[in-house]
Amino acid sequence: MTLLPAPKTAIIVVAAGSGTRLGASAPKAFVGIDERSVLRHALDGVFAASPAQVIVVAPAGHEGDAESELRAAAGDRVDLGRVVVGGRTRQESVAAGLGALWGDITTVLVHDAARALTPPEQIDAVAAAVTATTGVIPALPVVNTLKRVSGDDVVEAVDRAELVAAQTPQGFPRDLLESAYAAALAAGGEYTDDAAVFAAAGHPVTHIAGSPLAFKITLTADLDRARQLVAQPQQAPAIPRVGVGTDVHAYGGDGDLWLAGLEWPGEPALSGHSDGDAVAHAIVDALLGAAALGDIGEHFGTSHPEYAGAHGGVFLARTREILQRAGFTIGNVSVQMQANRPRFSGRRLEAQNALSAALGGAPVSITATTTDALGFAGRGEGVAVTAVALVLPGTLEQ
Repeated sequence: MTLLPAPKTAIIVVAAGSGTRLGASAPKAFVGIDERSVLRHALDGVFAASPAQVIVVAPAGHEGDAESELRAAAGDRVDLGRVVVGGRTRQESVAAGLGALWGDITTVLVHDAARALTPPEQIDAVAAAVTATTGVIPALPVVNTLKRVSGDDVVEAVDRAELVAAQTPQGFPRDLLESAYAAALAAGGEYTDDAAVFAAAGHPVTHIAGSPLAFKITLTADLDRARQLVAQPQQAPAIPRVGVGTDVHAYGGDGDLWLAGLEWPGEPALSGHSDGDAVAHAIVDALLGAAALGDIGEHFGTSHPEYAGAHGGVFLARTREILQRAGFTIGNVSVQMQANRPRFSGRRLEAQNALSAALGGAPVSITATTTDALGFAGRGEGVAVTAVALVLPGTLEQ
């Protein structure tokens, strides 16, 4: 028999909350999403990630229920799991989890059971990003307009480009997290999440991209959303969903033109945050819209400096990953482009193949037309594109 090395990572799954705002008769972790509870779904994701010690922090009196869910999710990894009893506050509950760590654990992830549909890829990505001195959180950009208020009065707008919405799991080097928690408990302060505890001790925290599926089940509407997502794969037959995207870019960028996934040497470039590829950008919006997963600004806008100057193929490949994680398969995409230049017909097949490859082989068709000198595109000021995409609900990744 081959003995596998003991993992160096531990995941503390905090499930000790009462769930008062959910209005349920049982603690939130034991409320059913389908035939499985919130905690069971969270543990399914945890055990689908890379092997780690798993510590479930349960509310007092529900240790047996938590143990049953742990064993059902763990399968042949049951020896990696343990249940401990939580405290009066979240910080006390996390501290109880820290007290159950194996001696050779070096990286600790703290995860809310209420984020029950968190993809295992997000768990692994957080663990991989932790360093000996730095904590890591997954986060999503803030898409709503934010206002600072005083009573009923709106005082000012808040720049959302500087804000993100934090998710879990949040990952940390063990030694620094333990000392940070010891200091926080001694001081008696309360923090909203583990990253705040870590930062209060003077340690840096970075962030990586989160997942729309890692939302927190807090209110009844959140539970309804989770139930709908989990039930989607069981709908028979799967109902196709259609999205429409449009994009317009003016000429005036630097370098050569990038359009429809191709470089066009000698043609004037389009301006934009990235490469200005209006065809790729319209496709992104059509796909995200079909799957109800936001829009291009949410995932690739100016609040994401890592995409500055990126080519359209990068956007398309990332969009395909977002859809796959949400349980969708791309059916096909149809694009209609309005522009006086470049001359497109000679490279139509090349462009369609490039875009299709970026989308994992999904068929892409492109038609191009002029507008008889009418409008923005007809005056030669830029390119206007409309895309229609069809997606199919597939198997939701757990």
